[in-house]
Amino acid sequence: MAVIHHTTMQPTKVELLAAWLPTRDWYTGREEGPSPAKAGGFRLDDPAGEVGIEFMVVTDGPEQGAAAYLVPLTYRGAPLDGAEHALIGTSEHGVLGTRWIYDGAHDPVLVGQLYALLHGRAVAQAQSVNDTPDPTVSVSPGEGGGASGAADAELVRVTERPDHTAVVVRASGAPEELTLRVRRVLRATEGDGDPGRAQVTAEWLLPDGSTARGPYVSVDV
Repeated sequence: MAVIHHTTMQPTKVELLAAWLPTRDWYTGREEGPSPAKAGGFRLDDPAGEVGIEFMVVTDGPEQGAAAYLVPLTYRGAPLDGAEHALIGTSEHGVLGTRWIYDGAHDPVLVGQLYALLHGRAVAQAQSVNDTPDPTVSVSPGEGGGASGAADAELVRVTERPDHTAVVVRASGAPEELTLRVRRVLRATEGDGDPGRAQVTAEWLLPDGSTARGPYVSVDV
């Protein structure tokens, strides 16, 4: 179980994202420049207790219709070998010291736990409260076994797309690969998104204080 420390981070996660978001192909941009604000998400626990895992949503700007972006984040106490391209930045944590913060779609620990979430072997946790499941996050297993099974998953490759990141995984012992579609630009949907598709659906806060709901992650079939 991860322990949430209510302390300072310098720079903050939002400050790091303000510099990082414009470097992404899926960032739609604003004339005034990026102005991200935390707007929701959830956490997952690393079974080894070493890596912090968070699915953070930020909205960009105060205006109606502001884009909402999903940024999976991992927090590590040392650099992740071979992941320099996925480093968002470093921050000084008031309790834990220097933290290396990565785009979690490229981190095998986050990907493995996301796969476990789709299989019902992990539970989405509240962002800011210890040991508290987030009841607003729903997981649809889909039809036809799109995310069935109980094996662990290995990260194979990551490909950036115009509005999502395609994360290809292979379950232990499985002959076929599976693609997890991490939605980068979030869009509200009715209900829990596409019927029959394995997916993770959750809420986020809009600039006017209302909430929207839509898929965060889905399994390509």
